[in-house]
Amino acid sequence: MKQNPLQRLVTLGQSVWLDDIRRAWLADGTLARLIEHDGVSGLTSNPAIFERSISQDRDYDDAIAAARRAGISGAALYEALAVDDIRRAADLLQPVYQTSRKRDGYVSLEVSPDIADQTPATIDEARRLWARVARPNLMVKVPGTNAGMPAIRALVASGINVNVTLLFSVAQYRRTVYAYFDGVDDALRNGVPPGASVASFFLSRIDALVDHHLDSLHAPRATALRGQAATACARLAYQEFKRLYASPYWQALAARHAEPQRLLWASTSTKDERYSDVKYLDDLVIPRTITTVPIETLAACRDHGSPALLIEEKLTESRAVSAELRMLGLDLDALGEVLQCEGVHKFRSAYQQLLATLGRRIKVQQVTA
Repeated sequence: MKQNPLQRLVTLGQSVWLDDIRRAWLADGTLARLIEHDGVSGLTSNPAIFERSISQDRDYDDAIAAARRAGISGAALYEALAVDDIRRAADLLQPVYQTSRKRDGYVSLEVSPDIADQTPATIDEARRLWARVARPNLMVKVPGTNAGMPAIRALVASGINVNVTLLFSVAQYRRTVYAYFDGVDDALRNGVPPGASVASFFLSRIDALVDHHLDSLHAPRATALRGQAATACARLAYQEFKRLYASPYWQALAARHAEPQRLLWASTSTKDERYSDVKYLDDLVIPRTITTVPIETLAACRDHGSPALLIEEKLTESRAVSAELRMLGLDLDALGEVLQCEGVHKFRSAYQQLLATLGRRIKVQQVTA
C-alpha cells in the first residue's frame, strides 16, 4: 500500500501542522483524526482564519448569545471565542507535545495586529494571552517587524513560547534568529527555561509579488523565473539557519541545553492556478523544519503529493535564482519589507472584518431573541 504522502513528510523528518481551526472540528473528531491518521502535530491560526471560521460556523451561536446576554462584544468577544478554541485544540495536541518532548504539539494564537508596531503593547498582550490560555503548548504569534524583535527577545527570555510570523526574506529571518538567541541567553543567565520558538517564513505571497514584477518585464529570461522566488528564498533561509546555528554564540547556548528555533513554512497554498497545488510541500522537504498547511492543501497532498528530501544541488540553484532576480532589478530583501507591511495590513483588515462580523451576528440575535 502506498504511504500517505503526509505521513511520508513526517517519515522524512518534517513536521506537519494544520493552518486552520474550526470549532466543529474540535468537537466532531476531525482534528483528532488528522492527528492520528495524517500525522498532524500542531496548529496555527491568525485573524483571517478566525474571521472565516466565525463568520461561517454556526457552532459559535450559543457562545455569542451568552456573551450578548453578559454584555460582552467586540474584541473581548473575539478573544473569548478564540481562547476557548485554542485551549481545546491545545488539549487535543497535548499528547503530541508530551511524546515529542515538547518539539511539536503547539497551537498558535496571534496578538492583535493593531499593535504590530508597538513593542510594549505586544509584550503586555502576549503575556496576558499566555496567562489566559494557560496551556504549556501555546505559542503566541508575534509579527517579525522591527518593533516585534525586542518583544520576541523579552518573551522568550520570560519562558513564553513564540511563533514569529510574517517573515518574507532572509534578512528578516536573520533578525529573528538573533532576537531568539538573545532571548535564550537572557533566560539562561536568569535561570529561566527559555520559551520554545518557530520562525514562520511565508511562501506564496513572495511568488505572487515577484511573478507580477517578472510579468511586467515581458522578457523570456524573466518568464523563466516565474514561481521560483519563494522556494529560493526559503532554501536560502535554511542555509542561513545552518550558518547561524554553527556560530560560536549558539554553540555556547546549545552547550547549556538550549533548543534551536525551528523554521516553519507558512502560506503554503499556491495562489497561481498554473502551479501545482502541492508545490510548496513537495519542494521544501527539509528535516527538522515544519510545514503548516490549510485543510484544502492538506487534502491535496494526501491525494497526490510526492514529497522528497531537498538535495544540496537545489540549494545551489536557489543562489543562482536569487542572483538572476537581482540582475533583473528585483531585490528579495527589499520586496520582503513590502510584503511584511502588506501582511500586517491584511491581518489588520481581517481583524476589523472579524469584529464587524461579530457585531452583525449579535444584532441578528437581538432581533430574533
